[in-house]
Amino acid sequence: MATTSNIKTAPSKKAKVKSGQNGKMKNSEFHKFFVDELKDIYWAEKHLVKALPKMQKAATGAELAAAFQKHTGETQTHVETLEQVFSLLDEKAVAKKCDAMDGLLQEAKSIIEDTEKGTMIRDAGLILAAQKVEHYEIATYGTLVTFANNMGHSEVANLLQQTLDQEKATDEALTGIAESSVNDQAATE
Repeated sequence: MATTSNIKTAPSKKAKVKSGQNGKMKNSEFHKFFVDELKDIYWAEKHLVKALPKMQKAATGAELAAAFQKHTGETQTHVETLEQVFSLLDEKAVAKKCDAMDGLLQEAKSIIEDTEKGTMIRDAGLILAAQKVEHYEIATYGTLVTFANNMGHSEVANLLQQTLDQEKATDEALTGIAESSVNDQAATE
């Protein structure tokens, strides 16, 4: 009868993934896909930094304008964080056009053009546009955190998680502004 010490078991899937930390993972298709998605969100964040001041200027309410101003600073930090992530992965920080963010920013621009200046309807539309951006970023960063953890990039995962937490907080703040006054005022215009 065999004892348990003589029985060899196949390594678990988790063990196989973690063994990828020795450099083999860097050349894997999954790692390349991960880096490609980092380039995509890097483009998105860099373009959002340029779009947020325009949204701030278009906002009617001081509270919404302040929220956009605050998020501009946070977004600049997100760009810097992604540059740090690229460095940790020994990759060059290169932006790849993000079609999703490009479309979302075009939609925000259309909302500004299609609404009357100085109205709460415009603010409601700006919040809608901003929350679409936030939800895209939340989905992206959530997945990137999972990918990083899966490949054993714990420091990268921690940095991306910090950004994810800020994106969620921004989304909640925008909801608060909409629910506290903007939507009610827009409904009466």
